[in-house]
Amino acid sequence: MAIRAYRLHFTARLLSWTGSAVSPIALAFAVLDIGGGTGALGLVLAASVVPQVLLLLVGGVVADRLSRARVMVRSNIVCAVAEALAVMLLRSGDARVWHLVLMSGICGAAGAFFTPAAGGIVKDVVPAELRHAANALLKIGQNLVKVGGPALGGVLVAAFGSAWAIGWDAVTFAVAAVLFARIDLKPGPVKVKTGFLAELREGWADFRSRRWLWVMVVQGALVVPVWLVGYQLLGPVYGARYLGGAGLWGLVVSAFTGGLVAGAAVALMWRPRLVGRVVCAGTGSLALPLAAMACAAPLLVLLAATAAAGTGLAVSMTVWSGLVQERIPADRLSRALSYSTLGQLAPVPVAYLIAGPVSRAVGVRATLAAGALVIVLAAVLPLLVRQVRALAMAAGQPAHGPVPTDTAGATARAPR
Repeated sequence: MAIRAYRLHFTARLLSWTGSAVSPIALAFAVLDIGGGTGALGLVLAASVVPQVLLLLVGGVVADRLSRARVMVRSNIVCAVAEALAVMLLRSGDARVWHLVLMSGICGAAGAFFTPAAGGIVKDVVPAELRHAANALLKIGQNLVKVGGPALGGVLVAAFGSAWAIGWDAVTFAVAAVLFARIDLKPGPVKVKTGFLAELREGWADFRSRRWLWVMVVQGALVVPVWLVGYQLLGPVYGARYLGGAGLWGLVVSAFTGGLVAGAAVALMWRPRLVGRVVCAGTGSLALPLAAMACAAPLLVLLAATAAAGTGLAVSMTVWSGLVQERIPADRLSRALSYSTLGQLAPVPVAYLIAGPVSRAVGVRATLAAGALVIVLAAVLPLLVRQVRALAMAAGQPAHGPVPTDTAGATARAPR
């Protein structure tokens, strides 16, 4: 936090996450307020995902070509303007579902540019010896917001209405854009641009050449949709059928969120060397709550399993971020992250579509058991690849070495 550029980035992300935690509740009630139902809400939510899938690769190229901070500023401004217009329509009573679909799509498109840029900027502003701690602090902040954010969203909607809650999200986007604009990166050497398609192909060739990277992305492409289906889609159904309702399922969600916070704290204090094995172990921990639900385990067992999954996920994500930042050159990092995110995100809509028919055909618990098995296999199989087993962080400098000075010029790393 002594690094000014990182401090600005951390503050902006924390503020933005606060808005993002409020947004889903506000958006859901906004759709209901204008007469939409579950189908309309599903359309609004889907509108935010599809543009990300379509534009992530473009966003990765743009973030590698331009200043990442500048890309983040413009993405936030686009979202702030889109949400502000939606607030005006909602307040005037003229809002329609298609307005919210359009707003959601615009923000989703902006996110396709923001995500690769934000994933690469930590490498630009934080020296290598402090990068692990920087990633862990970001995870702690993000997960702490997940604890209180939904409650804040409910309070804002109840007290002021859905329009003003969306307005709060727009304000956080705008203020975050101002903070991102103050991140002063030293200009790097001029890079000769070879054309958009050529850089896209270069990014793909670089991604494909790193066997350890694409193997782990394939792992994510299997685990992410299975976990989301098991936890977010079938989890509440399990809670209603076997736990007696939303109240006890809320305890399960709280246990997972608490595990995320604990895992981020563990990652801040522990810097494992054999990253590949730690990431696979953390990924495998996601099978625990699905297996507990499949076995109709007692509530305390389910809570412990869910907390362990949250802890494992936070640790694995933190150490994986540091490894990717260390291994991939700065001028290719955003493209690599865009391919990685796309690989994990693309199967999610398909998984949501087939989960319903499958669970109706074989039962919720059988579907959860199959999901747990898929996660275990996906966690273990990459360890058969020697490059994954050997993945390790460089020795580097001690984690508690000299702290850089509080000047952007002394600490910032240029994107190029």
